[in-house]
Amino acid sequence: MANTPSKPETRLSSFTEFWPYYLGEHRLKKSRALHYFGTVFSNLLLVYLVITQNWIALPLVLVAGYGPAWVGHFFIEKNRPATFTYPWWSLAGDYKMFYMALTGQLRGELSRLFGKEASKAAGEHS
Repeated sequence: MANTPSKPETRLSSFTEFWPYYLGEHRLKKSRALHYFGTVFSNLLLVYLVITQNWIALPLVLVAGYGPAWVGHFFIEKNRPATFTYPWWSLAGDYKMFYMALTGQLRGELSRLFGKEASKAAGEHS
């Protein structure tokens, strides 16, 4: 794939710098699907736990969100989750990627950052 990102040589200093790296670590559609599942499931679980005031189970929200995403990284993308180095930006990136997928903007963003062939290879179709 053209313009394949690699682990940054230096620490990134803004979300704007981080975003291309983050999206590059989520090139494969199956991996992104696991991220989306984790995002939706963890948010639904959070709402349920707040409504039922089941505070002791709140750590399960992290498992529900990160579990599927990390499966995508370790077994599909075969890379290290950005969460380990950039936890807050990674969370923001996850929501931005999910929003862009829902609104049909993700293919264009993949093309913009990595070229049209990269977005096709990543499984993004109109």
